[in-house]
Amino acid sequence: MSRTTDRTVHKADRRGHPLFARFYARVAPAMDEGGVTEHRRTLLADTGGRVLEVGAGTGANFPHYPPGVTQVIAVEPEPHLRRLAEAAAATAPVPVTVTDGVAEHLAVPDRAVDAVVACLMLCSVRDRDAALAEMLRVLRPGGRLHFFEHVRAGQPGLRRAQRVLDATVWPRLNGGCHLATDTAAAIDRAGFTDVRSRKVNWPETRPTLPFAPHILGTAVRPEA
Repeated sequence: MSRTTDRTVHKADRRGHPLFARFYARVAPAMDEGGVTEHRRTLLADTGGRVLEVGAGTGANFPHYPPGVTQVIAVEPEPHLRRLAEAAAATAPVPVTVTDGVAEHLAVPDRAVDAVVACLMLCSVRDRDAALAEMLRVLRPGGRLHFFEHVRAGQPGLRRAQRVLDATVWPRLNGGCHLATDTAAAIDRAGFTDVRSRKVNWPETRPTLPFAPHILGTAVRPEA
């Protein structure tokens, strides 16, 4: 029996960041022009069928879904960003439905989608393990998680800088985001298999900035 036909979003799962939402909406176009668009295209290139995008933000991914996508269910909890996503959905090349909700409690039946997209959102959810468990649950067996996320840096000095930022100003300035996260390990721990990812730095600067390390890749819900 599905666990989510009547899933309630608890108030404790919602953390409002209205100032950050407006700031993010203003800087998102510059981020895309600075190189994020290329990563979005790579992230979405192999998606198809029914797709669930968790944490859709302003809807910046919507123009890049390929023709093989038959439906996108886009979940966004922040009201201002959700309104922008709804506007973006109106001009998307594939059908997009924008809904309210949080990653830890997805109002989607078990095994209902062919792909899940997590783009720059796992770093800021309240409970990352719960969010990934939900993503696994809603995927059909053999379906794929497509992710582009912040990740803990490989260099010790950069990791230290990330930890300092995480413990001080970064989460407060960036909607709860944490930089020093082992995202690939969390995906593997959630029960996904065939986790394939590559490290990318954005923005590409010298020296590398603490918020630049990301991973881009896919993982599979096992057939069994």
